[in-house]
Amino acid sequence: MGWFEERGGLAGTVAVVTGGAGGLGEAITADLAANGVRPAVIDVDGDAAAALRASLEERGREAIVRQGDVRDPDALAALFAAVDERWGRLDTLVNVVGGTFRAPFADTTPKGWDALLRANLTHVLHACSLAAPRMRAGGRGGSIVNITSIEAHRAAPGFAVYAAAKAAVEQFGRTLAVELGPDGIRVNNVAPDYAPARDLAQLSTGDHALSDPAGIRATFPLGRTGRGADVSGCVVFLASDLSSYVTGSTLHPDGGTHASSGWFNWPGTGWASHVPMPVLEKLARED
Repeated sequence: MGWFEERGGLAGTVAVVTGGAGGLGEAITADLAANGVRPAVIDVDGDAAAALRASLEERGREAIVRQGDVRDPDALAALFAAVDERWGRLDTLVNVVGGTFRAPFADTTPKGWDALLRANLTHVLHACSLAAPRMRAGGRGGSIVNITSIEAHRAAPGFAVYAAAKAAVEQFGRTLAVELGPDGIRVNNVAPDYAPARDLAQLSTGDHALSDPAGIRATFPLGRTGRGADVSGCVVFLASDLSSYVTGSTLHPDGGTHASSGWFNWPGTGWASHVPMPVLEKLARED
């Protein structure tokens, strides 16, 4: 047994992963399983769920993989009941599900607000309400990890309600960490910027800046966009005993964009928090 395996203590534990069959969720589930965790996954994408199930079976990993919508309380409760029946324990909960659409707030409606809150906040509350008493009853503590977003920490024009929901998850996680701390249950958040989630794939194509290497270098201090492993590595750490004294915190696998907060590495001119004059002059010539 290596150092990480010995110190991490993940082998034989059980994790529920919501939205764990595609994009970031798939990377998280795969890395947890690779470290001996038995995952129980629910995902609305039936094809992704089937592919994940086959992949885990091929690698000899014990798992529960179900197609279902976490916004449906009955579907979510049924997954936790299946975990009770099969393994009789729960050590980790990872809430991955989220999504958004772009529109000025003035153009949105209460129906749209409700959809965003259900997709990004409400199911997190429900999943945590199902996980916490199970972890408490087990007497071993536990780890809850919520995938939020950099948009919980900065203005997000066109994504006002989404950003508000992610910020709510962040604050909920901090408060829950304090409430559950005496039971040894830790609650933390992981807030990536651009990473290969399903609803972000469109940003890496077309005329978006992330489709151009110069735009990537200007936006991300580390000079590249995120990868699934950047996020899943944070989740594995927070699920493991290596983070046994970490709770109420947020990890930022974002390539430095939270730190840069509006500063861009403009090609040919360097770092600036405003549009450099040569760029404005170039735009004027093109017009």
